[in-house]
Amino acid sequence: MAQAATISPTLLYEDPRAAIRLLVDGFGFRELAVYEGEDGSVVHAELAVGDSVVMLGSKGREGKFAEAMAGAGPAGMYVVVADADAHHARAAAYGVEILMPPADQEYGSRDYMARDAEGNVWSFGTYAPRIPD
Repeated sequence: MAQAATISPTLLYEDPRAAIRLLVDGFGFRELAVYEGEDGSVVHAELAVGDSVVMLGSKGREGKFAEAMAGAGPAGMYVVVADADAHHARAAAYGVEILMPPADQEYGSRDYMARDAEGNVWSFGTYAPRIPD
């Protein structure tokens, strides 16, 4: 039985379908589910990467979460990848805006940084935070 992710970042997009395409085709996420409203909006989507899930949906909907997120700005995400250079090459080939090319960091990671079309900053690197026992 698959283990559920403990934390799942949730983002709202003006164009969630474009965000899904970027995350799947540009960053290599796997589409798990996309639920649509009667008006064709993306009510809820789940995309997997590694052992984590990012949830996203359409901006401008009704409800408590939409109200709470109404003034929220872009978010920053860090995703662990085995090969930052290969991941960067895929994203760059897709046309993703690269903010920082792959670089070795003082803390031992190799990272790069990109921005999606709605301003969220995505960092991908080899540093994997560990929770001590």
